[in-house]
Amino acid sequence: MRRSLFVSILHDIQQVNEYFIQTRDATGALGLSGVQKMTAALWILQYGVPANAVDESIVATYEAVYLRSPNEADVARLLQKGEQREFLGMLGSLDCMHWRWDKCPSAQAGAYTGHYHKPTVVLEAVASYDLWIWHSFFGMPGSLNDITVLDRSPLFAELTRGRAPAANYTINNHAYTMGYYLADGIYPR
Repeated sequence: MRRSLFVSILHDIQQVNEYFIQTRDATGALGLSGVQKMTAALWILQYGVPANAVDESIVATYEAVYLRSPNEADVARLLQKGEQREFLGMLGSLDCMHWRWDKCPSAQAGAYTGHYHKPTVVLEAVASYDLWIWHSFFGMPGSLNDITVLDRSPLFAELTRGRAPAANYTINNHAYTMGYYLADGIYPR
């Protein structure tokens, strides 16, 4: 979901439901933010889990990785740095990792358990040379491998529709118009 849509929905919800507005508790400590609360609500709706099954670390992680996409100036900077490192057209490095989900409901454990033999959720992220994480896709079941996560990724859905940051470069006399993401171990050698 685009950040602008997420923020718009959150704003509309906050107008009719005060629960989604961040408040302080009796001790004066800040409670969960509206972003964290809405993320938890979306998680519950998406996976059909009860409210008490949403692990607080998952909610915090969703907020931490919900970052902006690169604008034209960012894309130009990323392409320039890639060119300096002889990676023409590279926008960033993409990888997937598994995070253990200690409080996974037992009814869902099978779908979230893969080769790690413990329930995990997958984080797909694109990072630039300076470790700016500008894309993330979090929450896919740990039973999925990198290829199946990429198959469901909104980033790659946009690429398959021919929508990606413009990047004009030539490799082996072939002209390209879209940037790419360097990924390790995705394709056979």
